[in-house]
Amino acid sequence: MKLSELSPAPGSVKETKRKGRGIGSGNGKTGGRGHKGQKARSGGGVRVGFEGGQMPLARRIPKRGFNNIFAKPLTSLNVAALNRFEDGTVVDAELLVNSGVISNCPYGVKILGQGDLSKNLTVRASAFSEAAKQKIEAAGGKAEVI
Repeated sequence: MKLSELSPAPGSVKETKRKGRGIGSGNGKTGGRGHKGQKARSGGGVRVGFEGGQMPLARRIPKRGFNNIFAKPLTSLNVAALNRFEDGTVVDAELLVNSGVISNCPYGVKILGQGDLSKNLTVRASAFSEAAKQKIEAAGGKAEVI
């Protein structure tokens, strides 16, 4: 095989639509923009959420409570999901991500108490619910806050 013999897989490369290139192209004259109006102009269009001057939905709906924009939410995980590990394993965020239990945890993991735990594990997490801590310790394991 030579470099000159390489070609993309059939159907993987599409020709781009060339706007405004004659009536036979199906996208000639107005180029798919219709006739006149704000959206037909170059640079025309409205911003996201604009409703033609009507009070936008985002401003019509009342605000409720406090929304902390600096919050760093923890990834939650139930104790039932920890049964897949062997007895005596030290379970931490890195192991949970590597084994595919959780996809990612940018700010840490909180272990919640849903389900039962039958394995003796040392669990290292950012936070534990009270029920989760009791279930881990009842199974003979340790719940360590990091």
